[in-house]
Amino acid sequence: MRLGLALGYWGRGPDPAHLALAREAERLGYASVWTAEAWGSDAFTALTWIAAHTRRVRLGTAVAQMAARTPTATAMHALTLDHLSGGRMMLGLGLSGPQVVEGWYGRPFPASPLTATREYVDVVRQVLRRRAPVTLDGRFHSHPYAGEDGTGLGRPLKPITHPLRADLPVLLGAEGPRNVAQTLRIADGWLPLYWSPLRPDVYGVKDLPAGFMVAPMARARLCDDVAEGLLPVKAMLGFYIGGMGHSTRNFHADLMARMGYASEARRVQELFAQGRRDEAVLAVPDAFADEISLVGPRGRIAERLALWREGPVTDLLVTAPDPATLRVLAELNT
Repeated sequence: MRLGLALGYWGRGPDPAHLALAREAERLGYASVWTAEAWGSDAFTALTWIAAHTRRVRLGTAVAQMAARTPTATAMHALTLDHLSGGRMMLGLGLSGPQVVEGWYGRPFPASPLTATREYVDVVRQVLRRRAPVTLDGRFHSHPYAGEDGTGLGRPLKPITHPLRADLPVLLGAEGPRNVAQTLRIADGWLPLYWSPLRPDVYGVKDLPAGFMVAPMARARLCDDVAEGLLPVKAMLGFYIGGMGHSTRNFHADLMARMGYASEARRVQELFAQGRRDEAVLAVPDAFADEISLVGPRGRIAERLALWREGPVTDLLVTAPDPATLRVLAELNT
């Protein structure tokens, strides 16, 4: 099991510690560094900055949102950064949910998310292969555009720039069982938002293709007080379960329910919707936060890391607040 550093997306502004953490992760032998985006900083610019200040560590987006760009624009980002970094790029994509797609990007959430994802990946791969001009008679991502409001003058094109690698890895963030099953068929890897080594059956993952990456994120923190160390994990869960979705359609809450915390997920949603955000965070069960993270003294982290190594996880992407935690994980994972 390889280690990766997940830096996520910026909050109010850029985190001055991110570059130092990325360089330390490379020094410690971490295999990858990952950035993300929500509705603020974008994933590719920050990753390019890190690429310019590192030499060996692989670079990934976990995740870049599909609604933010056409598939050809995303493929352009990926092939450009792959060239600039010397072949270190990995493209992690996510569909997001209707609240973000429609509320932030001003686009309709696809009526068939599986079809939209499949078409998006198809176009990206056509660009990266560069065998022929991109063509797709699709429902969501037709190339050339075939809508009634078009001019009819579009023609198939292939990228002017030759991609460095036709097989640049494409990974997908997926939570629902059908989405995960499709990910196994069309992608090179899977980016679970949260993963419990105690409940691998929840995800329905079986018969993984050879070389397929399973790369979940987990908060890691070396500390003496486990309850205090879990607070950032609970804050993340409270936001995703309560704030990133609607009470009737929230993929994150649905996954928490499938993991055995249905009533707790509903309570978090209720409190968040009422504006009681601090209470929503505290309503996230410690047990749930604990099983998807690596928090506590060195010995406790060692025991829990062993559980992660027993399952199908190939790359553990840790969000760690300090170099000491990164160093301990590197030492324990040798």
